[in-house]
Amino acid sequence: MPLWVLIIWLVIGVAAGLLAPKIMGGQTSGNALGDLVMGIVGALLGGYGLSLVLPDALRGAVGGLIVTVLVAVVGALALIWIARRLKKSA
Repeated sequence: MPLWVLIIWLVIGVAAGLLAPKIMGGQTSGNALGDLVMGIVGALLGGYGLSLVLPDALRGAVGGLIVTVLVAVVGALALIWIARRLKKSA
């Protein structure tokens, strides 16, 4: 993966980290920095998951900024959901 793609995913991850707690209601980690980290990790996991599911040719046709942001937000939401379940059970 080229460096510029990673930087784009990091920026989108920050946006996802800001959006995801608002969608789910409340903060997950107790602070904004934790939410941003969750967003970045969720975005990277979401992007990696999308690359496993869709072949390169189809990803280019389906891709774009909107799809990328949606995948990042879904990845962040999934990660936040998992973190909340682990926190609740602990």
